[in-house]
Formats: sequence, C-alpha cells, structure tokens
Amino acid sequence: MQSGRISEHGFLADGSSAVLVDRAGSVNWWCPARFDAPSAFGRLLDDRAGHWSIQPEGGYTSERSYLDDTLVLRTVFTTTTGAVAVTDALALEPGARGHDIGRRSPRVLARVVEGLAGEVPMLVDYQPRFEYGRVSAYLTNSDGVIDAAGGGCRLRLRADVALDCGEDGATARVTVRAGETYRFTLGHAPAYGDAQPATPDADQVVADAVAGWRSWAALHDDYQGCYRDAVRRSAMVVQGMTYGPSGAVVAAATTSLPEQLGGDRNYDYRFVWVRDFSLTLQALWLAACPDEANRQFSWVGRAMGRIGDEPVPIMYGVDGGRDLTEHTLGHLSGYDNSRPVLVGNDAWRQRQTDVLGEVLDAAWLMRYYLDPMSPDVRHLLRALADRAVSDWRRPDAGMWEARDAERHYVSSKVQCWTALDRAVRFGSRLGDPADVARWAAARDEVRAAVLTRGWNERLGAFTGAFDSDQLDASVLLMPLVDFLPADDPRMRSTMDVVERRLSRDGLLRRWDDDPAGFVICSFWLVGCLAKAGERDRAGRVFEQLAARVNDLGLYAEQIDQATGEHLGNFPQAFSHIGLINAAGHLTAADERARRATEGDRQPVPAGTGPREGAR
Repeated sequence: MQSGRISEHGFLADGSSAVLVDRAGSVNWWCPARFDAPSAFGRLLDDRAGHWSIQPEGGYTSERSYLDDTLVLRTVFTTTTGAVAVTDALALEPGARGHDIGRRSPRVLARVVEGLAGEVPMLVDYQPRFEYGRVSAYLTNSDGVIDAAGGGCRLRLRADVALDCGEDGATARVTVRAGETYRFTLGHAPAYGDAQPATPDADQVVADAVAGWRSWAALHDDYQGCYRDAVRRSAMVVQGMTYGPSGAVVAAATTSLPEQLGGDRNYDYRFVWVRDFSLTLQALWLAACPDEANRQFSWVGRAMGRIGDEPVPIMYGVDGGRDLTEHTLGHLSGYDNSRPVLVGNDAWRQRQTDVLGEVLDAAWLMRYYLDPMSPDVRHLLRALADRAVSDWRRPDAGMWEARDAERHYVSSKVQCWTALDRAVRFGSRLGDPADVARWAAARDEVRAAVLTRGWNERLGAFTGAFDSDQLDASVLLMPLVDFLPADDPRMRSTMDVVERRLSRDGLLRRWDDDPAGFVICSFWLVGCLAKAGERDRAGRVFEQLAARVNDLGLYAEQIDQATGEHLGNFPQAFSHIGLINAAGHLTAADERARRATEGDRQPVPAGTGPREGAR
C-alpha cells in the first residue's frame, strides 16, 4: 500500500524528532534518534522503507484533529459496523512543562485505540526498516514484547494485542468493540549501550503529552491580533520543529519531498538555515514566544563561533555541526518516483551573503535583551558587519541556493544593506566612530547600487539580479526589512508586476518557471500590501492562503497553483513563519487605521506586528 499524499499527513513532535502519520493511520516517517537521523519508518519515500499502520480491515472514512492546544493527533475511523478512534502522541519527558518540554524526550511513540460504537475489525501492520530502509530488523517476541534490532537502532513494541512475528515485521487482527481500549507503546534506543528502549504506559504518555503541550500554549497566549487561531497553530508547529537540546528550528521534518512530482529538486531540509533566522525570531516574538527567541539567538552565536576569512556558514545541523555533505540513497524510489533521494545538503558549502543581514536584523530585534552586549556577541556582529562591507560586491548563490552559478542577487544585496543598517543603528554599542562611519558609507553604496542596477525600467519592477529582466519574488523583502517603504512608487509597481505575473489565487511563484507557488513568498506579498496601505487586498490574499492548509492546519513548502497539491518538504517551518508574520502585518495595519480614525498619533504598540512600535 502506498503512503498518503504529502498533505494527508499529520505531524507529531517531541523536541528531538517528528512522526508523520497519514489519515489511513499509517506512520510513514520517523527518524527516532533525532530529526536528521536515519529513518525507522520511511514509506513516505518508498513503500519498502518501513511503516506502522493501525486501520480498519474493510472500507472506512476518517476524520482527524489535534486535541486542543497540542500536537497530539486523534483520528476517528467510521465503518458500516462501528467507529474507532486512534490517538497518536510522541512522548515528552514525564512531568516536563512550559519551556522545558522537548529538552529530554524519551523517544517513545504511543498509539491508543478506543472503540466508540459497534465493533470494528482492525489490522495492525508493524514493519520497521532501519537506515532509510536498508536494514530489515531481526524481530523477537518475548512475553508479548517485540524487539527489533538492526544496524545501530533498537525498537521495542509493547501492545495489548498479540502480534504474529514474521521475517519482515509483525501483524495482528483485533476486533475493537465500543468501550474497549488497546494500547501500543514503541520505544527507541541505540543498539549499543546500557539504555533500553522505554515502553511506558500509553495512556500516561498521551496524558503527559497533552498536559505538556497545553502548558506551553498557556505561556504563549498573549497574541490578540488577526487570525489568532491560525497564528497559535503555526507557533506550535514551529515549536514542534525546534530541537529541544539546542533551541534550533529545523526547516522541515523530511528529506527529498519534491518541489515538482517526478522532478529532481528533492533536498534534505532537516537542518537549520541562518537564512530563516530573522524571520523565525520575528514570528516567535510576535506569537509571544520571547524565551524561544532568546534561545534561538544564543544558539546561532554558539554555532557560528568566531568568524574568520572563510565564507560565513549558512546552515547547520541541529547540534551546530557544519559538515552536511550530501549523498544519494539510490535504493529508494522516492516520493511518487521523484529521484534522487538525498541525505545531507551541499548548500552548506555555498556563499550566501543574505545571512549577514538575517543575523544582524535578529540582533536588532532582540537588542534590549542584548544589553549589556557580551564580548562574543559583539565580536560576531562586528565581524558580520565587516563582511558585509567587503562581500556585498561579490556574487553569491542567493537565498534560493542556485547550484548553477553565482550571481549578483538583489535580495542578497538588500540583506547586506540590512546588516550594515542595523550595525549603524547599534552605533557605539558595536563599534567606534570610524567603524560606524565605514558601515554607513558602505550601506549607502549598497542602496545606490540596488536602486540603479536592481531596477528594470521596462518591466517597472525590481528584478532578481543586477541588470536582469527576470522577476523574483525575493525582492518583496525590500519593504519588510525597511530598505524601501512599501508605498514607494517603485515598490508599488514591483508588487503589482510580481502579483500579476507570478501569482494565481493568492499563490506566488518565485520566478516565471517555478513549478509551484512558494508559500512564504505569498505571505511576503500580504505583508507588503498591508504596509502599503492596501489592507483589504492584503486580507483577501491572506484568506486565500489560509484556506490552503491541510485539515490539520499544516503547510508544505510549496503548493501547486493548478491542483492545490502540497509539494516540497513537510511541514515547512518557513511557511508557518510566513503566516505568523503576515498576520502581524495585518494586525499592525488595523491598529494604524484605528489610531488614525481616533486621532491617536502614538506608535503602534509592541507585539502587534513585526518591526512596528518601540521594542
């Protein structure tokens, strides 16, 4: 049986790893050691790469939802003979609450099956495959506990039903009647060492996960702006993508889900991009998560270390590792036969000068928390500002990580301007008068170059690279980082051209031949329109985008403009970050309108929108 489509999956998280389970009750993705470790269930990428399904034997319909304010998933299966609920949860450390959740997770997946009405014959099919499906496990059954071992991994499954072990896995058939409950607990541990896989009581795992997630949500309840429920759900997804021990947010939970079905742009996104850093911090700040924002900034400072002469690293493993060398898993057929399947990402070798601006912009956002500024943070920010002075004239791979050639990408130049602008704003906290003067002079040079060589008079728009006639939605960042006001005539024209040429029903492609709409670019358009005073138009685009989530409120990286199919890795933190920040821009626009009507000239209060008000 083939795994479900990308958008048919739900997302579970424990601060170390993620589970994707489809609406048919099949766990199709889990890398139990941590986000970027080898999978034990990988059917998302190949039917032979392992899964664990619990589903009715015959025909059924299914409906599902998260338990309120959690990442605990409940799926209700209805058949002609009855109804059954399956509740799935990744365990949090017992008793962990609030900001402590996800830091010491036990790596346990619990599944609880409850009979709701009538009786339903259920099938359990447990097929672990280690090392991305390369290794079939040895299974042993002792007193109803099934151990699976292979390679460097061990799994232990404790169940309330008797499972029959075969060479490839274990199966069971059980008729679930109204009022009956069957529990399954699956624990992971390394193959070698004294630690045994934990198999705690499944009911307790679910209860503790519910309490843990709700305690976290209760600490992040201050946001009262537009689309509050969507913002809260997206903030929880971003938290679920956070590697608890370090506080770093991975770009996505998966590898090699394609940007185009059958295509070869299938990259591993289970890492942490500096490119996403500033926008992530804005989203966490807006969604009332300042503690997580502080952890994020502390993490990037440690991961980057002392900046030398080599290109500034643009991405890291969840533990701060830099070498993410890419290789192909040739034995896997790929999602919908989309090859290659890749582990690692060679973008780590690239020069992307936009990262200079992302870090300094994040520092400016967090400036009150950086006072007094520690010597290591001061050194890092000074070094990045100095690199912007020297590197802004150099071509780079750009924020979309082009692998063919380096170019003078406009968005990279704009973010070099951002780095220099924020360094100048820091002033004496960061450098002496000569430093500030040097940064200011370079900032003005960058601005002049962008306005001259980035503008295409014939198109009436800023383009993707200097002296180019190719549109690129990344230029929508210009007003979002305050490079140009959104109501500047050139920016207004650019927004109109980009929307007319690249957008369909609110979905914005990055460039003309981009195969699908790129979700965060679409939300950037919302922010630009809101800042330009076009609140109603911005709201319409947001509503179109908000309707594109799956039934659990989750986004992939891209969405096909014609079919609405989700594409790319899933769930995508960047997409959810885009939603949060766009909602903030709409909230700020509403606040500006209200104050104008009431004659109130005070700044928009902090917390109502990114970059608005005194922070």
